[in-house]
Amino acid sequence: MSADPTDLPPAPPAPAQGVPPPLDPELAEPLRRIRAEMAMPLTPRLIPDRRLRSRRARLPDEALERGGAFTVRERTAPGPDGAPAVPLLICTPTAAPRPFPVLYHVHGGGMVAGTHRGSELACDLDRAQELGAAVAAVDYRLAPEHPHPAPVEDCYAGLTWLARNAAALGIDPGRIVVGGNSAGGGLAAGLALLARDRDGPRPCGQFLQFPMLDDRCRSRSHTQMLDVGVWDGRSNLTGWRALLGGAQGGHGVSGYAAPARAHRVDGLPPAYIEVGSVEALRDEGIAYASRIWEAGGRAELHVWSGAFHSFDEWVPGAAVSRTAHTARVDWLRRTLAR
Repeated sequence: MSADPTDLPPAPPAPAQGVPPPLDPELAEPLRRIRAEMAMPLTPRLIPDRRLRSRRARLPDEALERGGAFTVRERTAPGPDGAPAVPLLICTPTAAPRPFPVLYHVHGGGMVAGTHRGSELACDLDRAQELGAAVAAVDYRLAPEHPHPAPVEDCYAGLTWLARNAAALGIDPGRIVVGGNSAGGGLAAGLALLARDRDGPRPCGQFLQFPMLDDRCRSRSHTQMLDVGVWDGRSNLTGWRALLGGAQGGHGVSGYAAPARAHRVDGLPPAYIEVGSVEALRDEGIAYASRIWEAGGRAELHVWSGAFHSFDEWVPGAAVSRTAHTARVDWLRRTLAR
């Protein structure tokens, strides 16, 4: 285990293959500006920069409370055996009837950065306000200092604590959706698998936005978008190597780390899976939805044409971003009504 994330060996280069699909006209210029401002791709030496950006973007209580719409509390769950306690941020609505449904938020950051108070939490709070739901955000340990299984085990510890303390928190343990963006989406998928196999708390849905699912990094979209977007193929490889070290791409990687490796995807809660057509993670998201269908499960898949990774966070006013927001809230409403 490295004490310094910049000590990681660099990800091996791979040739780009194929011409990327065209970007949505409303997204092309913003993406050009983003890539001009933020060094790309992610390399081990850029991990401290990404962590600094995450710290600067942390949302204070006033932003989370939204003028009294939410009550904000910090809690800690007992950590996995021998590990520190897991911080949880609980945002409960002040006007909705109890018990509240819950969006269990797993933050993104490529497995190496991010925080449970990050800017992406605002998107879950937007959805929660429309739905009368609570949001519980987990702050898991980061790779490479804490490789697999630390991140997903922290997420499981937080989910277990949340379900056990549901009555005191005023939440409905039968209406918890686990979800996240990018690394958070991958961890949420791994969490759903872990909960199934341990007979633990059973989420009623898994909300997987642009999820990191496959450490092998061999899909057509991965090489097609090797240097395209805000989370390109080269960055993705760096994130997986941080989480898995030398095991990345090899035999025997756990499905709890890389859900595309799971031997079984039956018996899982309904899934919402979305990707952009112009992102490295496109094909693994499509493949995961297909596997769930083949196993007799429920999955709703959206491939946003012309969209890059996490496009709506960067360009919220674009037409495709507004359409995506509506689709997400509609799916959550149907899922939490069950």
